[in-house]
Amino acid sequence: MRILVVDDEAELADAIAASLRKEGYAVDVATDGQGALDRLMINEYDLVTLDLTLPDIEGREICRMIRTDPQFDPQTRVLMVTARDEIDDRIAGLDDGADDYLVKPFALRELSARVRTLMRRETSGADAVLRSGELEVDTARHTAKWKGEPIDLTTKEFALLRYFMSHPGDVLSQERLLEHVWDEAMDPFTNTVRVTVGTLRRKLSSASDETLIETVIGAGYRLVNPLGEASEGSED
Repeated sequence: MRILVVDDEAELADAIAASLRKEGYAVDVATDGQGALDRLMINEYDLVTLDLTLPDIEGREICRMIRTDPQFDPQTRVLMVTARDEIDDRIAGLDDGADDYLVKPFALRELSARVRTLMRRETSGADAVLRSGELEVDTARHTAKWKGEPIDLTTKEFALLRYFMSHPGDVLSQERLLEHVWDEAMDPFTNTVRVTVGTLRRKLSSASDETLIETVIGAGYRLVNPLGEASEGSED
């Protein structure tokens, strides 16, 4: 999942980004409104943490643009993060289209929990645990298991598996995976996606004795339901 952190306090923005990266999210940072809009026009973000008080463009205006301007994805979730703690400010932010509102100062752990909750809305699940057959991913504890036995994954492998689990049955292209699992520091011309998918697939196969990620020729990759069969037109 890819997140844009928008805050004019550079140290706070970096702290939020570092905290979210530890949980496997791909994170970009903008310290002003124009920088945020530039990134939103280029990249697809699953969520934006948005400060209201920015040096150039009001955060509420950015939120309204995300919701109404066709240049942006209206499905991008917005978590407003601001020192404005009045009830009227919260109501105005939510009315502008924010999905949640967090008042500064806050604990990074709380922000991470709110991000996880907002991300789970994509799969219409209230539980922090994603399941596919005997495969289980706990997004809060950052663990993956097969039949209750832990699978040792790197941070990026976990992030990749979480994205697969959040899009059951979808064929995910390399471009889509690059867009949502890696941040803007990633060189798009490397074979990192293919390599990471390969190592994740081997670890899942070793744990389950099944091929859980299939390659759909010419299209991308798909997480196989462990209770089902590989789809036609795919290869291991």
